[in-house]
Amino acid sequence: MTTTTHLLPRATPESQGVDPAALARMVERLDTVRDVHSLMVLRHGHVVAEAWWDPFGPVEPHQLFSVSKSVTATAVGIAVAEGLLSVDDRVVDLLPDDAPAEVGENLARMRVRDLLTMTSGHDADSMHFTLRTLHRPGASWARDILAAPVPQVPGTRFVYDTGSTYLVSAILHRLTGERLLDWLTPRLFAPLGITGATWEQCPRGIDVGGYGLTLTTEQVAVLGQLWLQRGRWGDRQLVPASWVDAMTSAQVPNGPTDPQGPGEQVDWVQGYGYQFWRCRFDAYRADGAFGQFCLVRPEHDLVAVLTSGTVRTAKELTVLLEDLGAACAPSDGAAPRTPGTGTPGGPATEATLGAPLAPTGLAVARPSGAATTLLGRMVDGAPFVLAPHAGDHTPAGDVATGAPDDDRAEAFGRWHALAVHHTGDGIELSWTTTPEGPWHVVRCGVGSWTTGEVDLDGAPTRVAGAAAWTAPDTLLLRLLWRGTPFALDVTLRFGGDGEGRHVEVAVDQNVSFGPTAVLRATGLGA
Repeated sequence: MTTTTHLLPRATPESQGVDPAALARMVERLDTVRDVHSLMVLRHGHVVAEAWWDPFGPVEPHQLFSVSKSVTATAVGIAVAEGLLSVDDRVVDLLPDDAPAEVGENLARMRVRDLLTMTSGHDADSMHFTLRTLHRPGASWARDILAAPVPQVPGTRFVYDTGSTYLVSAILHRLTGERLLDWLTPRLFAPLGITGATWEQCPRGIDVGGYGLTLTTEQVAVLGQLWLQRGRWGDRQLVPASWVDAMTSAQVPNGPTDPQGPGEQVDWVQGYGYQFWRCRFDAYRADGAFGQFCLVRPEHDLVAVLTSGTVRTAKELTVLLEDLGAACAPSDGAAPRTPGTGTPGGPATEATLGAPLAPTGLAVARPSGAATTLLGRMVDGAPFVLAPHAGDHTPAGDVATGAPDDDRAEAFGRWHALAVHHTGDGIELSWTTTPEGPWHVVRCGVGSWTTGEVDLDGAPTRVAGAAAWTAPDTLLLRLLWRGTPFALDVTLRFGGDGEGRHVEVAVDQNVSFGPTAVLRATGLGA
């Protein structure tokens, strides 16, 4: 039995002035967005709603992508308070060993403030320049980024640039002598009760900064509550209030001035702070690819966290902003709070305030159909060898948009053979990438998710699988990479005189920084 230790107190929506029916409607609307994973809503420092879409759960860390940027900016505020740097310091002075021999005029003008506001002077994401050295041991991303052209005057034009955030992390790494995660732990994570955080690193051991942080949903909610409280946690000021104010305010314009906004993307043009996006209704957010959100709405003393794996992020954000606004009146400061808001809720607190809204029966979309068919029984256990062109596929990622390729999908683009086997309670998908093996196996539930691990190129990977025959000749399998936004839809269509002698294979990824088609192939039964 798993015991969950809460970092935040729980309360019924009514006790915090929130309409539970409105929250339930919001969950229903989010459920129409394919591949939502989790939701947590806080009001007055209390969790008033939490929802988990099976197979995701409360103790599972989740990749946050560019939500990481907001945490990196928070670290800068702490470093500024400690006198390590200022936002007006020149970047080339802070990274002298990585600066080019000839420093151009615009690069010389680039300040820390320009990195934080995405106005570095680059005309595209400077992470483009790390592609050739991305995984090479000892490669210097900072040197590559600083060697990139800087055609614009820094501070004059917003261009979303993950490379800028990496430079911020590299600066902090040099000034502190520690990786960002280690430096932040005693200053931020430990006082908040956050443990087990991980952060992806570059080949030189520098935390990426712009992406790569992994936390649980509640841990992200704790950070949101800290930002809402202007950096104060209990009786400690962990981050200067003035820094949180500046960080979450619109420092630069990032879109057209038309008050109608660009359609559904209206919340992407409300201004940009220090690695934070401004929203309508005087709200702000940390925002990661494919629907990772930490939304803070000071007017309502409210925080909402969402994790997912979707491209319909504008729909998600609209639901959060509009439905949460309708669910509660603006805060008048009179709602009940626990002593020292932001401290972990104890049994007495939860017993007094009751349980939050926690809908059941939610699940990530899975195939719907039969457990087997006549043709399914014919092909059961038979290996199908794919044609040699099966390896010709399109990479499913592009680091320039904010995160690296998902290497797990690459394994599916190199299939040599596959097989399906019907078990008593599900369907197994097996494959090999070479004639000599080994065979990899994922177990899939029918009508439910089955969780487990699969070995991909020597690395154990947590997965969840679901499968069903959607037609007499067609098997659809869905595989989730646990703790990530990524899912693969594997479609196997069997044919050949009604005996299933050949198979057509299509593998597609639900979200990607590039094309979503992973594999198209045909194969013959052995």
